Parts: sequence; C-alpha cells; structure tokens
Amino acid sequence: MQYLKAAGIGSTLLALVVIVIAFFKQLIALIGIISFAIKAIVVLAFAALFLGVAIIVFRSWSSNRRQKDKS
Repeated sequence: MQYLKAAGIGSTLLALVVIVIAFFKQLIALIGIISFAIKAIVVLAFAALFLGVAIIVFRSWSSNRRQKDKS
C-alpha cells in the first residue's frame, strides 16, 4: 500500500508540474499576441503620420501653385 500512496503523491506532483508548464506556455503566447498588437498599432500610427504629412505637403504645394497662377 505504501507504493500506491507514493505513486499517487508522485503523480500528483507530476500533474501539478505539467499544469504549471502549460499555464506558462499559454502566458507566453498571450504576451506574444499582446506585443504583436502593440507593434502593429505603432506601425499603423507611423503610417498614418506619414500619410498626414504627405497630405499637408500636397495641400501646401497646391495652394502655393494656385497663388502663383493668380499673380
């Protein structure tokens, strides 16, 4: 009976270790997804910034061109 009790305790500890490893694996995956989302937001923000600057430059260039044409 002692062998069965020892095997039960050992398998319980082994099951806890497996659960902890699975938890940390999922936690690492979640952190990876969150970091990817943050990186994607930063890239999209820079793309929007460049697009905004391009629109402002184009409007300014177009406005200056119209003023020269009127003169």
